[in-house]
Amino acid sequence: MNKDVFFGTIPALLTPCTADLQPDFDALVRKGQEMIAAGMSGVVYCGSCGDWPLLTDEQRMEGVERLTKAGVPVIVGTGAINTKSAAAHAAHAQKIGAAGLMVIPRVLSRGLSVAAQRNHFKAILDAAPDVPAIIYNSPHYGYATKADLFFALRAEHKNLIGFKEFGGKADLSYAAEHITSQDDEVILMVGVDTEVYHGIVKCGAVGTITGIGTIFPEVALLQVALSRRAAGGCPEADLRARELAEAFSVLAKFDEGVDLVLYFKHLMVLKGEAEYALNFNETDALSPSQAKFCEAQFHQFNAWFANWSKQGGVIAECM
Repeated sequence: MNKDVFFGTIPALLTPCTADLQPDFDALVRKGQEMIAAGMSGVVYCGSCGDWPLLTDEQRMEGVERLTKAGVPVIVGTGAINTKSAAAHAAHAQKIGAAGLMVIPRVLSRGLSVAAQRNHFKAILDAAPDVPAIIYNSPHYGYATKADLFFALRAEHKNLIGFKEFGGKADLSYAAEHITSQDDEVILMVGVDTEVYHGIVKCGAVGTITGIGTIFPEVALLQVALSRRAAGGCPEADLRARELAEAFSVLAKFDEGVDLVLYFKHLMVLKGEAEYALNFNETDALSPSQAKFCEAQFHQFNAWFANWSKQGGVIAECM
């Protein structure tokens, strides 16, 4: 089972919109190919950034299939209101040759039940036994997968190969201490943009799944490269990784909030990509104040990065 796709930087794709508020699959494929050309190891579709609750199952599957046929390695999000739908997404991922699965907990119905979550996870893993899968832990889904459940599932499902942690420092540290350090074959992915340094340097994460990296691929790739060098004991890389994390912190923090898709789409528009101007719910929009704040942070960071990245040394080596 090939899990190489997880050992890299993986952007979570947004779903661009047509004028009649339908998914723009041509633009989606172009963005996926652009990310791979930039140096990403693969893409995620549909996670939170892809607006999975606002798309039909058929739309989600079409997006996955279009990306895969275009040669883009895809990790498929399995978020769903019911287990049958989640398993259907997993089965489709295996059928079309997707690179991986992101196993999202059961939401809304019995979401706090360990037994319900175990059966939900099992159904997804059973539906795609040949596809490497990671469990997605996020406070926004209302359920935290702990070590006992993870290893009970892994004992029965060898395609469960890792853990994506979206929580903060404490959550990443728990995952490293109690899950991914138990078994050398189990990998940890950083799933939140604010904790790339901590996840890689302090917790041994092998890769990242990033929202902001879709907008700033060069920055996301550099941040991972510097953090890896820092984890290997390079003081200069450690300093530069922390400098970059601090400068990037406000933009990265958009990943943590409920308006993450709105912020990321607005940033795309600031880059000149008009296909991200619309949202599937027409009333979903940043407030004027949020938009102005986002624009100021975008321009400020771009100016800072243009100067900071010219310093040479380990920065140049990692770019």
